[in-house]
Amino acid sequence: MKEKRMTLPRTAALFGIGAAGYCLLEILWRGHTHWSMGLTGGACLVGLYVLHGRLRHLPLALQALAGAVLITAAEFCVGCVVNLLLGWNVWDYSGWRVQLLGQICLVFSALWYVLSFGVMGVFRLAERRL
Repeated sequence: MKEKRMTLPRTAALFGIGAAGYCLLEILWRGHTHWSMGLTGGACLVGLYVLHGRLRHLPLALQALAGAVLITAAEFCVGCVVNLLLGWNVWDYSGWRVQLLGQICLVFSALWYVLSFGVMGVFRLAERRL
């Protein structure tokens, strides 16, 4: 199947859905969010869409693993900037087991896998239906 081009409207729609969706998840999970998480969530959903397009030949479980790595890497990079460099203290995983600099931890990487599995599954289903 031919890969769909990333047009500006498609990218903007995915970004907006990812930004709103992630902020909503965070509000439900911990009761508040930060605007930087909206930007990160939007960028991650666009990244997951691109990953899905490039990895569509792989099983869904491997696509989800790649997605979890992408989200964890984004969380680490954003965390290093907003938390360590700028001192905004948006989140801190330093009290969690198996964490790195308080910015990422294994528990949340596992949750990103579950989230990625669902998102990649939706992309796969939409691709087959459309």
